[in-house]
Amino acid sequence: MVEHLQRYGVISSMKVAEVMETIDRALFVPDGASAYADSPMAIGYNATISAPHMHATCLQLLEQNLQPGMHALDVGSGTGYLTACFAIMVGPQGRAVGVEHIPELVASSIKNIEKSAAAPLLKEGSLSVHAGDGRQGWPECAPYDAIHVGAAAPEIPQALLDQLKPGGRMVIPVGNMFQDLKVVDKNTDGSISIRSETSVRYVPLTSRDAQLRGY
Repeated sequence: MVEHLQRYGVISSMKVAEVMETIDRALFVPDGASAYADSPMAIGYNATISAPHMHATCLQLLEQNLQPGMHALDVGSGTGYLTACFAIMVGPQGRAVGVEHIPELVASSIKNIEKSAAAPLLKEGSLSVHAGDGRQGWPECAPYDAIHVGAAAPEIPQALLDQLKPGGRMVIPVGNMFQDLKVVDKNTDGSISIRSETSVRYVPLTSRDAQLRGY
């Protein structure tokens, strides 16, 4: 999978390649699913796990903000795959936090992480996954150097902007029918710069009830 993404120019970073090889995607997809196919997959509860090329893209966009010792937040952490990747990158001195509003996914993601290379970080407490409304972020471990949002918001939630550290970067899909992956940089003076990276299609960032109803 990683070689394929490197061959097609999706992964140019050795660090990202290494992390995606370290965290085995097969541990984070439903049983019987073709784990390494480059496509998103349903994980139940009207949620999905992103395609490997989207995970690679987001990891590369955030790489400079996922250095050892840094703090990272994964909103809509789903099966826990990207949260585990973040934890490996920021290491035991850093902090990787997943927030997911479906409690059953939180419980299963913790089980997935326990089988993965990120298990020691979960045990030591530098990696954690919480049930909550990700639109509110996770103030307890803020501010964050890196924030990833795995569902499309109609606009960028203010709480997430507030929890982004000066010098930090957030990657978030924004839009309704038509969505762009936005790269949001908080400059050292606190001002915000936003650019569009690519067109994407994500499930909506919504309330738990709306998601379970099928939006």
